[in-house]
Amino acid sequence: MRNLGNQDLSRLLDKSIFHEIGELADEMGVECYVVGGYVRDLFLERPSVDIDCVVVRPTLAPGCGADKSAEHPGIALARRLGSKLGRGANVSVFRNFGTAQVKWRGQEIEFVGARRESYQRDSRKPVVEDGTLADDLDRRDFTINALAVCLNKEHFGELTDRFDGLLDMQDGLIATPLDPDVTFSDDPLRMMRCIRFATQLRFQIEDETQEALCRNAGRIEIISQERIIDELNKIMMSPVPSIGFIELERCGLLEIILPELAAMRGVESRNERTHKDNFYHTLEVLDNTARKSDNLWLRWAALLHDIGKPKSKRWNPSVGWTFHNHNFIGMKMVRPLFRRMKLPMDERMHYVEKLVAMHMRPQAIADDEVTDSAVRRMLFEAGEDIDDLMILCEADITSRNVQKKQRFLDNFRLVREKIVDLQARDNYRTWRNPVSGEEIMETFGLGPCREVGLLKQAVKDAIWESKIAGDHDSAFEYLLAEAARMDLYPVTGTARKD
Repeated sequence: MRNLGNQDLSRLLDKSIFHEIGELADEMGVECYVVGGYVRDLFLERPSVDIDCVVVRPTLAPGCGADKSAEHPGIALARRLGSKLGRGANVSVFRNFGTAQVKWRGQEIEFVGARRESYQRDSRKPVVEDGTLADDLDRRDFTINALAVCLNKEHFGELTDRFDGLLDMQDGLIATPLDPDVTFSDDPLRMMRCIRFATQLRFQIEDETQEALCRNAGRIEIISQERIIDELNKIMMSPVPSIGFIELERCGLLEIILPELAAMRGVESRNERTHKDNFYHTLEVLDNTARKSDNLWLRWAALLHDIGKPKSKRWNPSVGWTFHNHNFIGMKMVRPLFRRMKLPMDERMHYVEKLVAMHMRPQAIADDEVTDSAVRRMLFEAGEDIDDLMILCEADITSRNVQKKQRFLDNFRLVREKIVDLQARDNYRTWRNPVSGEEIMETFGLGPCREVGLLKQAVKDAIWESKIAGDHDSAFEYLLAEAARMDLYPVTGTARKD
C-alpha cells in the first residue's frame, strides 16, 4: 500500500474523464464523488477499470419536498456525460434502481444517487431513500470500500474516510463500517464478498467481523445461487484460492453452499492407520493448479477431483483405508452439483466430469511400464484436454516425502515424453475408427443395439493397443473375427454355425 495525500489523489485523478464529470456536477449544482473499489485500488496499486460515482442531491430548504417526478441528478449526470463524450459513449439507465452506467473506451462508469437503506429480515432488497454522502458511506460493505474522493472543482481530490479504511488497509484487515451482524444480516451476500476480498487481497478478517460471519452463516440461504457462484468463482480465480475455502469452512458457509467439499474434512484413524485429510489435500491441489493455469474450469476440476472419497472410503485390515473408484463416484457427483449450484450444464460441465473421472489415469500409467497402448488410450479419451489432465495430475502430487514426490514427477515426465511422441506419430486429433457403426449394422444385419457398440469398441481397442494396423482392411478382418466370437456372421457370408 502507498500513502497518498489529497495532492497525490488529485494527480492520479488528473484525467479528462474525471474533470468532465466534475465540471458537469458543478454545472448542475450537485456534489459528485468517486467511491469504493476504484479509490481503494489507487492506494493498493491495483488495476481498476470500473468507476463508481455517487451523486448527492442538493440539500433542500426546510419545508421543501423533493420533486419525486424529477429524474435523480445521478441519472441526469450520466446522460449529460454521455452527450458530452459523444460517439462511442453508451448510456444505460436502470430507473428502478436509481442508477445509470456510461460505457466509454473500455471503461464502465456507474452513477448512483447518495442513499440510505433499510432491510426486511427475509430479503436482501433494501428500502431506499435519498441520503447524504455520510449515509451512503454508512451502507458500504467494508471500511476499505467506504472511501470517497471529491470530483467537484473546488474540492477536487479531497478524500473522505469516515471509518479509518486507510488504517485497515495498512493493517491488512477486512472490517465492516458498522455493526457486522447488521451488515451481514441485511445483505448476506456481503459474507461471500468479505471472504472474496480477504482472498484476493491476502487480508485478514477482523475478529469481530469473523465472529459475525459465523453467527450469520445461515442467512446465506436467502441469496440466489447465481450471486453465490459469482463470488465463489472470483475466489476460485484468486492467486491462492485455498485462502477463501479455508475461511468458508471456518465460518460455516462451506457446509451450506458446498457440502460435498465440507464432507472431506477430517482424519479417521484405526489400528494406528490414518488417511490424509482430503479437504486440505484438495486445497493444496487447487493451489498447485492455480499456479499453472488460469482456466476456471480446470480449477473446478481440481476442487472436485476427490469429492467421491467420502462415499468410497472403506477400511481393509490388510491394507488400511481405501478409496476404490472414488474418481468414477466423483464424476457422477459433478452433474447434480453443477445443477444445484446453477453452474453451466454444457461442455464446461462435461469437461469437469471428464477430468474428475480421468485424474488417476496418468498416475496408473506412470506406476507401471509406460507403454504405447496405455498412453494412446489415454490420449484418445482425453482428447484436446490432455494437457489440462496432466496439469491436474501433477498438481495432485502433494506427498511430503521428497524422494517419493520426485519419483512421481520423473514418471510423469516419461508419460509426457510418450504423449509428445505418439501425438507426432498417430495424429490422434483427427483419428477416426476405420469401421463405422453403420457399416457394422449393414454387415451383420443389425439395428442399433449393444452388440454394435461392443464390436466398434473392440476394433478401436485393438488399434490403440497396437494389436492390428489402423487401416480399414485390417480393422474389418478383426471385426469379423470378434463378431464370430459373439456368434454373429455377415448376412451375405458364411452361414450361421451351431
